[in-house]
Amino acid sequence: MTTGTSPASPTSPTSLAELEQRAAARRGRPAYGHDALISCDRLVRIFTTDGVEVQALQGLDLLVEEGELMALVGASGSGKSTLMNILAGLDEPTAGAAKVAGCDLLTMGAKERLRYRRDVVGFVWQQTARNLLPYLTAAQNVALPMQLRGRGRGRDRTARADALLTMLQVAHCRDRRPHQMSGGEQQRVAIAVALANSPSVLLADEPTGELDSSTAEQIFEAFRTANEELGTTIVIVTHDQQVAGEVRRTVAIRDGRTSSEVLRRTEVDATTGQESVVAREYAMLDRAGRLQLPAEYIQALGMEHRVMLELEQDHIEIHPDSTPG
Repeated sequence: MTTGTSPASPTSPTSLAELEQRAAARRGRPAYGHDALISCDRLVRIFTTDGVEVQALQGLDLLVEEGELMALVGASGSGKSTLMNILAGLDEPTAGAAKVAGCDLLTMGAKERLRYRRDVVGFVWQQTARNLLPYLTAAQNVALPMQLRGRGRGRDRTARADALLTMLQVAHCRDRRPHQMSGGEQQRVAIAVALANSPSVLLADEPTGELDSSTAEQIFEAFRTANEELGTTIVIVTHDQQVAGEVRRTVAIRDGRTSSEVLRRTEVDATTGQESVVAREYAMLDRAGRLQLPAEYIQALGMEHRVMLELEQDHIEIHPDSTPG
């Protein structure tokens, strides 16, 4: 498959994002996502195959705050892996705006993109074998990114590698090569590799996809440890509802846009003092005012083509269109 980037027209998402940011600056107002670690504003990615354009991302909006541990979910083809590749610096957006830790992903050159992948983001792939070099030990794999960056002396790199492996409970794998480790051990070592250069963001694409539920729980615990002890912002793409249910925030992507968001919070019963996690799902209103209604709601009310809207004092009512014809 070949990919291509279409030039932005005067009314493209890129221009809209830039114009709005300039207008906000003129009015003395902060730009959209100015205080977020990850900011995607009307993000578009178009792939071209045999002259046919496919929009993998169709004006996606997303904000991620520093220190978050969150999950992205969605069906195959929803655009979530495309989004991850853009955030990882492995792919370039077609239009819109995307910034990570102050880095503009739309304007970066080749050298800047290489530095970004080396210093700003860490990445964990689904395939355990893809994360580690087979001829190096666990400690050597973790030390390699630091060596390529020219970070510290050999003794310092070794000490940090040992500390990360210990934190993620795989210190016993220090001198083992990947084929001598279980799948779960390989993934925890891979997380240590991704954390080696102290990235601002750790991205993981289906990191538990090849693992059983018990091992997947251990991997998620490793992400939680990295988030809590190092303060690293972590974004996980997953189909695993068990993993998605463990984070405070889950964002669903559908048809190339953010469609819904689940927020979880801990509540304490005033009578018993017992803690419980309460989850609430929200539909996402994007920057263009678009709202994706859940498919089951649409089907239950027989909504097609158009709906009627009524503005009340404190809410909006949505009704199926009853117009004949």
